[in-house]
Amino acid sequence: MQRAIELEGCFNFRDLGGYPAADGRTVVWRKLFRSDGLHLLSDADVAKLREEVGLGDIVDLRSTHELDTDGRGRLGEEAIRFHHLPLFDGDTREKRRADYDPNQITLAERYFFLADLAKEPISRVLRIMADSDEPVVYHCAAGKDRTGVISAILLSLLGVPDAIIVADYAASRDNLDAIIERLTAARSYRKMFQELPPDTMHAEPETMVNFLAKMADEFGSVREYVVGAGVKDAEIERLRERLLTP
Repeated sequence: MQRAIELEGCFNFRDLGGYPAADGRTVVWRKLFRSDGLHLLSDADVAKLREEVGLGDIVDLRSTHELDTDGRGRLGEEAIRFHHLPLFDGDTREKRRADYDPNQITLAERYFFLADLAKEPISRVLRIMADSDEPVVYHCAAGKDRTGVISAILLSLLGVPDAIIVADYAASRDNLDAIIERLTAARSYRKMFQELPPDTMHAEPETMVNFLAKMADEFGSVREYVVGAGVKDAEIERLRERLLTP
């Protein structure tokens, strides 16, 4: 199986299948995908996702402003279930500014703050993945930060080793220059990128190592974090049954 799905309109659409998980099982192929923004997909891209991948659910992690500005693109015309679950939105920006200075903390710490702030939408994302009978993709703009937090939490719940979660995060480096170039060319993202700290433009392994360590220090484990966020044990087991090999 090929992990990266080659598309004209985005650069970071990847299958999470094949990763070793708990109890000698592996993550099933062609059921779960992560991606950067999908609003620029071509007709050929949409046909591939519909006919070859069989995509059934889209989980959009972008803010309401991003969605309103850039839209859903061609996939918005398809009979695919769409779930808009922004991990941060207009109502959280002032809280975010009040709680920390983004120039004074690391990217891993910003990921932790996001996970701590967005427990409710993150729990809903996990439930969608557990309940869908069709392939699911979740995405943000670059497919690295918000998508990376979801990936780390999800893969950890499935029992994927930390080292592989780190490698999956760092794989975004392969196309990060092209992703940033496309985003900075868009008026809606240009100003945002000018204001972001420099380490936001990277996907270094240490960032994910430190995020996972912070989650363990603060919550005991990722499972304890999601249970505290309201996800029931039965829902976690359903997620594992759907996304892991027998």
